[in-house]
Amino acid sequence: MADKRLTPARPDLAASHLKGQVEAAAFAEGAPCSVIWGRIALRAAPSDGAAQDSELLRGEAVTVYERKNGWAWVQAKADSYVGYVREAALGPVTTAEARVILPLTPLLCAPDVKSPLRDLLPMNALLHCQSLDGDFVTVEGGFVSSRALAPLSQVAPDFVAVAEQFLGAPYVWGGKSFQGLDCSGLIQTSLQATGISAPRDTDMMEQSLGETVLGAKLKRGDLVFWKGHVGVMRDGEILLHANAFHMQVASEPLSAAVERIGSPVATVKRL
Repeated sequence: MADKRLTPARPDLAASHLKGQVEAAAFAEGAPCSVIWGRIALRAAPSDGAAQDSELLRGEAVTVYERKNGWAWVQAKADSYVGYVREAALGPVTTAEARVILPLTPLLCAPDVKSPLRDLLPMNALLHCQSLDGDFVTVEGGFVSSRALAPLSQVAPDFVAVAEQFLGAPYVWGGKSFQGLDCSGLIQTSLQATGISAPRDTDMMEQSLGETVLGAKLKRGDLVFWKGHVGVMRDGEILLHANAFHMQVASEPLSAAVERIGSPVATVKRL
């Protein structure tokens, strides 16, 4: 059975490429769009009160299968996740040359650090750069510090070092930005910054990432999985993870996390 998280299919509507695979009252080709807000919740239903399953960041490509009552039903290109976003957060497809490399950076009204804030752009947001104005890059809707950006071809060398930049960021279910992220969001975001694609959820990561090394001596970069939770080792003893106990990204001995969680580690994967 197809994973509902990754399959744009409902009883009343499904993607046209799924004809013959799923039953639906109607099928839609889908239209490509890009996210134009810094970040937007990808929700389980078309309501601000619905659960946030993930987030989409500026510049992310999506396929829109339905627009209705201010909401769009979409599938993200990067990790194939399906859900609902505010229609106003979507715009035409754009070509990006740069991505944000800081955990969070301001989009300003003018090329001046004292100018008003228009938005906050998270790490891995993708931007089309129009021109350089002193230390600022002109992008659609404002100005961003050139030191907050890097060409798409430039990636971070160590995904653990990227994850460490999020220490203290709040724990938010479904989040994947410095304004709030969950355990798998931390790992997906950090790997993306190094040029490694990763699925969105913990069970998907456990199944598809790296090689199983459970029982081996742990080292920096090992991904440690429990049922429904994941963290990354900073060294042979210290775990970094976004978790609901600390309600933030925290660093602690793996032994302390195991004792509190109350179950042994299920799997260790090494990239």
